[in-house]
Amino acid sequence: MNANVNALNWFEISVTDIARAKKFYESIFGIQMHQEEMMGMQMAYFPYEDMNGKVSGALVQSEFHKPSADGAKIYLNGNPDLENVLSKVEAAGGQITMPKTFIADNVGHMAFFIDTEGNSVALHSNN
Repeated sequence: MNANVNALNWFEISVTDIARAKKFYESIFGIQMHQEEMMGMQMAYFPYEDMNGKVSGALVQSEFHKPSADGAKIYLNGNPDLENVLSKVEAAGGQITMPKTFIADNVGHMAFFIDTEGNSVALHSNN
């Protein structure tokens, strides 16, 4: 693999109710997500400015996307401190399954939560 290429270039979080999931993620991250239909799928996109070398993704509702707590773990950016995001999870309808946990000095912190669609999602921050 080329060292200048990201190992991850896109992620999709499967949802059963796009409006509910969009509201959840907008609420905990304080963002606005653009929603549209594409190829028969309802999609709500995480904001991004320039995809050149950066990773982004979307919430996706379709017959092929089924939420699962056992799905792939994706780590969403919780910088500067993931506690800012984590503190909003339960009020937005999610459930914290691992509180902010120290990994190592040069790595930072992590936490896990279950979103309103039943997906297990991780957060990472340097602090």
